Amino acid sequence: MKNIAARRLYVSGWLIGVVLVSQNVFAETPVADSDAEKSSDQSLMLNLRGTGTDPNRIEFQKLPRVPSEHAMISDVRDRGGKWVHQHAYLAHFDGRYWAMWSDGPGVPQSGVSAERHRNIVPGHDRPDTRVSYSTSKDGLDWSEPAELSGPPRTKGFGWIARGFWIREGELLALATHFNAPGYPGEGLSLEAFRWDRNRENWVAHGTVLYDAMNNFPPKKLPNGQWMMSRRDHQRQVTVMVGGVAGFNQWEVRPLAGYSSNQRPEEPYWYALPDQKTLVGLIRDNGGSKRLLRVFSSDNGSTWSSMVTTNFPDATSKFFVIRTSRGYYAMVSNSNPKRRDPLTLAISRDGLVYTHLFYLVGGRHVDYPHMIEQDGSLLVAFSGAKQTMEVVKVSLDNLDAMIDE
Repeated sequence: MKNIAARRLYVSGWLIGVVLVSQNVFAETPVADSDAEKSSDQSLMLNLRGTGTDPNRIEFQKLPRVPSEHAMISDVRDRGGKWVHQHAYLAHFDGRYWAMWSDGPGVPQSGVSAERHRNIVPGHDRPDTRVSYSTSKDGLDWSEPAELSGPPRTKGFGWIARGFWIREGELLALATHFNAPGYPGEGLSLEAFRWDRNRENWVAHGTVLYDAMNNFPPKKLPNGQWMMSRRDHQRQVTVMVGGVAGFNQWEVRPLAGYSSNQRPEEPYWYALPDQKTLVGLIRDNGGSKRLLRVFSSDNGSTWSSMVTTNFPDATSKFFVIRTSRGYYAMVSNSNPKRRDPLTLAISRDGLVYTHLFYLVGGRHVDYPHMIEQDGSLLVAFSGAKQTMEVVKVSLDNLDAMIDE
């Protein structure tokens, strides 16, 4: 790797690693770690009461159950695997809860009956996939689903739901236009739709960035700029920083690159309590069944080298928020053997998760998103990629479980 400047990054007294300031982060040549870096416990992300740091000791079916209310937004399981719901996102805007998801053709698995397909994932990410939405006053009673994106703009393409963005008092819905099946391929673009309050419908707002698919919508950085992750049509993982001067004004910065061992997908980031240090968590498609982690101390301009943590993962999507109570909550498929159950992990410092709770399961459940509103967490997810569902968790109930 050429022209690398490096500096050590400390987080809460931890030596995290080497931060690369070169733009050439996708080169094959690694940066050598010092003895101090090798000996520091950069991988520690899980230390549970009872089972400690070993994820293999977790008995997922025996985890404490979080009390919750459950509601179904949309259900297409009676279509025998020929239709798909996935990519759940939530927002609260203008006194309403909003949900959006990818809604399109499915491909039934060979030899699987329609009845059995209710809990078996069909083929998905197909041409003509669209984005649908629904609204609710309380997060539990939802309106009939309606179309958000309209049909794809190009034959053979589809839409992937990418989340809501509340910017300058307007509600934007993000969706990636992709060359189906699967997102790798020429023609990828991240597009925005705007909610028109007067007409009560969605209108095309413009291209956010070409050759881009985000994972979750933008969040504000400590410096006031927006940031979200980006994958291009070659699966390279970067971040997009900006969004202040215009919804389509972004600077792309490197985050992580594919290697022979670590294959980063679906990244997410959040700020630690010092509001100076960013944590990047990344799904590893390289087979480790653990989350990857990186850090930044300069608002996402540069990031430390990826480290494989001890936090288990089924190689699925996850989401983290810092609640109004001060602790961090992460919803994920933490069972490395299957996407069942969805669990809720709790961390006081954003670095080490010390509590793990059972949220919903007994079947294939995945790709969650979560918001906090009116003293509760609302978690959206899909069941076997054929339902769009929510569970509502009281923070008071969660507090009591954490303090036990």
